[in-house]
Amino acid sequence: MKNNIINFFATIVLAILLSNFLPWWSVMTAALATSLFIPLKKTAVFFVPFLAILVFWGIYSFILSSGNDYTLAKRIAVLLPLGGNPYALMLVTGIVGGVAAGVTGIFGKQITLASKER
Repeated sequence: MKNNIINFFATIVLAILLSNFLPWWSVMTAALATSLFIPLKKTAVFFVPFLAILVFWGIYSFILSSGNDYTLAKRIAVLLPLGGNPYALMLVTGIVGGVAAGVTGIFGKQITLASKER
């Protein structure tokens, strides 16, 4: 349980730092790095990075959208089948980033297991 919490916060902090300099895929780099150095077990390998990036991207998109009264988020939500709901768009954004980070967390665990076998 301790490693789950450490990995969760380390993933968020590293994602915040990397997102200042790199494109959107920097969250996957953060999830990979934390999964290599902070080991997780069973389903936590996917769900801890997933939840960390879901929270990060959800809050970050809320902060960015609230600065312009959700104008762009409403327009994009109309283009997608979200009924013009900007909050649903923020949730979808967080889920997409979370899935990318979760899959990368599994990849990091597989790298760790493969390196131990040799």
